[in-house]
Amino acid sequence: MIKNTGIGILAMFGVLILLSINVRYTCAQTAVKQGNPVPQNFCIDAREMNLYHMINDYRQRYNLPPVPLSKSLSYVAALHAKDLFLNHPDQGACNFHSWSNKGFWVPFCYPKDENKKNSVWDKPRELTKYPSRAYEIVYWENNPLLTDTVMMVWKMEDYFNSFLLNTGKWQGKPWNAIGIAVYENYACAWFGEVSDPEGAATVCGSVPTASKDTVKQAVQTEVLSQPKDSIPVTYCIIVNSLLTKDAANKLVSTLKSKGYPDAKVLEKNGKFQVSISESQDKAAIMLKLKELKKMYRGAWLLKRDKVTR
Repeated sequence: MIKNTGIGILAMFGVLILLSINVRYTCAQTAVKQGNPVPQNFCIDAREMNLYHMINDYRQRYNLPPVPLSKSLSYVAALHAKDLFLNHPDQGACNFHSWSNKGFWVPFCYPKDENKKNSVWDKPRELTKYPSRAYEIVYWENNPLLTDTVMMVWKMEDYFNSFLLNTGKWQGKPWNAIGIAVYENYACAWFGEVSDPEGAATVCGSVPTASKDTVKQAVQTEVLSQPKDSIPVTYCIIVNSLLTKDAANKLVSTLKSKGYPDAKVLEKNGKFQVSISESQDKAAIMLKLKELKKMYRGAWLLKRDKVTR
């Protein structure tokens, strides 16, 4: 009798262990609460669709399959691009992948808050019905941007290019979903290995599948509709900002002594920046920026129109 009772107790204890394991496993799987469906009226604009086509055209050159356009990931990208522009969560220890505390999402300082149980790459699951993690690249400049500039930077930088072509860390992990957003100074792209159950995003005011020619025509119309005086620009590589006038002049003298004769002080609204090089040739200045970043990691591109001096 005692023996049987012992067996019964052991059996019950074993069941409790299994239940405990199951509960812990379930909790781990539901750590991120699945989000809601993407709003029915959500759509992307012609610039965003154009950037999507540019990415797949680039992949095609390397015999890579096109990545399906994701409604869910495009929605996440749109939310993040607007959050970056309006709320600037990328402050202090927080970089461009961070999210502010001014939305319906959980705030996140990346990489400070990143750990095994808490990942910024879970935002698609948190905000939509997308069932898995996805990964993001971000582009920023100090003026409203053009898609050709975004694509140029993403192709030139190894980190960004590895996403576009599934190289490096992403080799052997083909993308089955991509989301695109362009908002003011920011462009975001989210890449996922899992297909989106909500399907593809559509272009605002168009049929679900807009052709590349239709999209390119819309983008060209948008560019040509801008005032002519706003199109000619000079691109400057800035190596330091928010300096006093004396500090800016001293830095320019130092740069010139190091072999940068085009270094100069730029002033606007009482604030001083130091430009190390400038050009109206966007492709040439982007190549120079890539080279200069090896010595000046914080260097960035300033786009100045013909009026700004």
